[in-house]
This record gives sequence, C-alpha cells and structure tokens, in this order.
Amino acid sequence: MILNRAERMLTRRYLLPGKGEGFIFLVASISLIAVALGVAALIIVMSVMNGFRAELFDKIVGLNGHAVVQGYGGRLPDWQRIADTAKKTPGVTSALPLIETPLMATANGRFEGVLVRGMRVEDIRGNKTITSNVLAGDIRSIAPGSNRVALGSRLADTLGAYPGSQITLWNPEGRSTVVGTVPREVTYTVGAIFEIGVYDYDKAFVIMPMQDAQELMLMGDQVGMIEIQTSNPDKVQEILAPLRKLVQGKGVITDWRQMNSALFQALEIERVAMFIVLSLIVLVAVFNILSSLIMLVRAKTRDIAILRTMGASRRGMMKVFVTVGVTIGSLGILLGIVLGAIFLFFRQDVVDAIQAITGQNLWDPSVRFLTDLPAKSDPLEIAAIVLTALILSFLATLYPAYKAASTDPVQVLRYE
Repeated sequence: MILNRAERMLTRRYLLPGKGEGFIFLVASISLIAVALGVAALIIVMSVMNGFRAELFDKIVGLNGHAVVQGYGGRLPDWQRIADTAKKTPGVTSALPLIETPLMATANGRFEGVLVRGMRVEDIRGNKTITSNVLAGDIRSIAPGSNRVALGSRLADTLGAYPGSQITLWNPEGRSTVVGTVPREVTYTVGAIFEIGVYDYDKAFVIMPMQDAQELMLMGDQVGMIEIQTSNPDKVQEILAPLRKLVQGKGVITDWRQMNSALFQALEIERVAMFIVLSLIVLVAVFNILSSLIMLVRAKTRDIAILRTMGASRRGMMKVFVTVGVTIGSLGILLGIVLGAIFLFFRQDVVDAIQAITGQNLWDPSVRFLTDLPAKSDPLEIAAIVLTALILSFLATLYPAYKAASTDPVQVLRYE
C-alpha cells in the first residue's frame, strides 16, 4: 500500500497522541500490547511443543531406533541372516542386535525393577545418545568379561549406586534343581552412569556388553531383537516392507510410531488444540484494534470532513486508517517476536525461578518425561503466526476505514 506525502503525514498524526486523545492512544497501546502477548504466547507454546516432540523423538530413537525386529518369547532365531538382509535393504542405514529384558536389581539393600539391555561394545561406544550423556565413570570400561555395567542416573540414585559400587541382577530363569528353579544372580560393578533426559529410561536402564547379557540370560549366541535405523523415519513402514516375509513366524516388526503411538498422537492433538486456543488471544487483540480505530474515526469525523472538502479522496482516507491499524498490529507482532525469543532463551531459568518462588515442582520428570523444558522454533510456523496476525489486523481495519471514507462532509459541516 503506497501512501503519498499527505497520507503519510496524516498516518503519523493519527498514530501519535493529540490534545484530548489520550484515551484513544491508551486503547491503541493496549491493542499493541495485546497483539504482542498473543503472538509471543503462540510462538512460545508452539516452540515448546515442537521441542517436546523433537527431544522425545531424538532420545527414543537414539535408544530404540526407527524400528525393531523383536523375536517371539524374547529370542530371535536366525538373527544374523535377518540383520544381514536388513542392512542390504534400500533405505536401512544400520541393523544392530540387542538383548532387552526386564529383571530385578539390588544394591545397598534396595530393590528395583530394571530393564537390562545387552549391546555390542562397538554399538555402545558408537551410540551418541549414551556416550554424550555420561555423568560419572567411564563408558569405555564397559567391555566383555569386565563385569561392568552402565546405569541410568535416576536408577543409580534409587539404588544408591555410583561408579565402583556393586549391583546384583536377578534372573528368575535360573538353573533347575531337585527343589525347583533357582534364580540366577550375578554381581556387577558400576562402570558408568548416564542421563539421557527421558525419565523412564534413566529410571530403568542397565546397559552391558552383549556377551555378558547372553551369559546372564542363558541365551547362548541368540539375541532378543534387532534395532533398525532408516534414512527416512516417516517412511519406515515402506522401507521395511521387504523384511516382513523373512521375519514372519519368527518375530514382529514394530516401528517408532507403534512403540510410542499414544504419546506422539497426544502431543500432536495438544499442539493443534493449543494453537487454536491461543489464536483467540490474537483475535481478542485484533478486536481492540477495531475498537480503537472506531473511536479514532469518531473523534476525527470533523477533521475527515474538512480533508474531504479540500480534495482528499475516499481511497486516500481508507489507506490512512488501514495503515494506522496495520502499523499497530505490525508493531505488536514485532514486540511479540522479541518477547517470545527472550522467554525461550531464558525458559529454564523462568521455570526454576517460579519453582523457587512458589515452592512447587512445576517440572517433575516422572510426569513430563524430559528433565528440562525443551524448545525448537520452526521458522515456517513462526511465519504462519505472523501472517495470521497481520491478516487479522488488516481485516480489523476495513470497517473503521470504510466508515472514515464514507464520511459525508455536507452532513458533518452543515452547522459549522
């Protein structure tokens, strides 16, 4: 929208407070702040929701892959052939054998249910989700025959374990005797403690070399599953379709969506719902712009009539008031982006400060899965928020601008 010199002067005049127009300026300022808060709220909430999904996806996939081929009864026969075939399948980047079994652990007189995971040493050391999150000890000490294991941080806290301490794992499927089955118990040394950031994993995982897990579980050379990574997680079902016939009768292929379907579906529904609800804040702010412009038009009716008699066109008057409203909305959007960016940068500090003031634990990892408040801003999403706010601001200016352009100078100035 191109304005001439006179229209630009009028726009500046109507944006700044004049004598007796303090209330109109106050309403316009409130409108600007309301737009800013609405845009900031949308950016913050959508970024946090995106961060939740991204963090959960990265951490869950970092441990479980994009899919797993899980054998019936916890054992996968002919796993070498399945793994070799998977590696040769187009779109598959890796296929790693695993053993994963729930057992009981004890240390310092405390008992806790754990999830024992056996991995090849090269796979443990090559897993960045684990190696980049070691809090104590040395992950390189976890080697076959070393009798060392790595624990999740929450599990270590529960058991009172630390690097160098002892932990005993109980396998109910032990050796058979004349009095029945005697559970198998093996004591290990804690070699490392890691914190992935997902509460359920940090509370349960015990990681050990594959050979040690096979010995503990009396599995011989067998494994329980194969973890598969693909080049495109969104097309994992299509990529793994050729493997289904080979796996049939031996196990089942489960992808990341099936393993965590309830969680990711809930996040997606909540994300859409929050966008719709918070968009109402922007809509309310836009109504404030509408009301402030209506008040401005009523206050400037005489001025508009004089300008019309001096040759100002209807189109020109519409452009002036549309520009005033869009400018208020644009300034509010810019302020909202700045506020949103500041809050996201200091988000964890804000949460910690509120917890310190209220004395309440607002971020309980056992409820919210992650240990820290995540955030990931999507430029396209922010652009959509900005565009939506701009369109609503523009629409709010049309009626007041039309009323200003429709002012009849004869009627207004008849008794002047």
